Amino acid sequence: MPDKRDETACRVCGVDDGEILWGAHGFPLYVICDCCGTESGIGDDNLTQVRELRGYWVGRGAPWAESHRRPKNWDLLRQIQNIPEEWR
Repeated sequence: MPDKRDETACRVCGVDDGEILWGAHGFPLYVICDCCGTESGIGDDNLTQVRELRGYWVGRGAPWAESHRRPKNWDLLRQIQNIPEEWR
């Protein structure tokens, strides 16, 4: 069971499959997001970079890096609500 300090939602796109991306002590686990393709710990460790990555991803039409993993009823607006508040 993840500790509440663990992050499971992508800071860029908000996809949350329950996999821990950032551990309790703030260390990245270098997991690549199936949705936006961002690797935790690479470019998503400060708010400015996170917002730039998000803007670039959305500006390209919010494509899934692993398109076969995209849910049939996927809703971008619902998904980005998962982004941790401090990374919005």
